[in-house]
Amino acid sequence: MWARVISGIVLCGVGAVWIGQGVGSVHGSFMTGETQWAYIGGVAVLIGLFLLVGATRARRRRIDTEA
Repeated sequence: MWARVISGIVLCGVGAVWIGQGVGSVHGSFMTGETQWAYIGGVAVLIGLFLLVGATRARRRRIDTEA
């Protein structure tokens, strides 16, 4: 479960940076201003959110079965 949470947080953070670089808000990289990185970042954020939601649901199921 912790691996999902950590992976989800990292993917959301990296995805947010890629979106910022893709739309030109974050400068200093070859990715700056390349819109394809905004799309790739969006996909990374979505995957990260799915991991976080999945980890939350798994935790709730585990808590419900222990009670």
